[in-house]
Amino acid sequence: MVRPLKKKQIPNLQEAIKETSWTQIAEFGAPALSLRAIARALKITAPAIYNYFPSRDDLVTALIVDAYNSLGDAQEGALANLSMESHEARLSALGLAYRQWAVTYPQRYQLIFGTPIPNYHAPDEMTLPASVRALAPLIQVLQSAHEAGNLHVERLATLTPRLQSMLTEWQKFEGRSDAEALYLALVIWSRVHGLVMLEIGNHIPLLINEPIEIFNREVKNIIKQYL
Repeated sequence: MVRPLKKKQIPNLQEAIKETSWTQIAEFGAPALSLRAIARALKITAPAIYNYFPSRDDLVTALIVDAYNSLGDAQEGALANLSMESHEARLSALGLAYRQWAVTYPQRYQLIFGTPIPNYHAPDEMTLPASVRALAPLIQVLQSAHEAGNLHVERLATLTPRLQSMLTEWQKFEGRSDAEALYLALVIWSRVHGLVMLEIGNHIPLLINEPIEIFNREVKNIIKQYL
């Protein structure tokens, strides 16, 4: 008598669930993410997923944390072999690594920076540490340049009292950096983010068939403006 074959075991089911989630997000978008659809794709029962992720929101949160940490790894890796005194090279490396990560993992980028998922609210206590880590290398490079006297904050418009107050509160949370370094981190991030979102969303004019050329020039402009 031939025994029925046992179902094939998935060695690391938690990671398999996440990878299948990214595949579904790429095909249908994050709002359509479904635990039952993931279970069908993996040929497992839905309760098997609930052991790892009790709800769709729990899975989304885990994906967001992983995406931020992956971006943080890329940013930290970009600086690994560069001298602390090489402010221009470090800022350039961060910009290029940021874009490369985004075009390599567009679904991850869109999940953390794109359109919010309806009825999903990220729990700050879980996602904030990872998001802070992703931005920290840029803040650190700008603060290092500021301490060396190489950050051209004298070219900036005067801070309004309200903006100064908000940056002061951020300083209390962040704990290390000057208000102007924090301000420029947001401004520089917004500039590279805008170009990246246009590129991965296919909104760059068709005749600009190598968007990296635009991005590279903007990184050089940022360096020229602030360092």
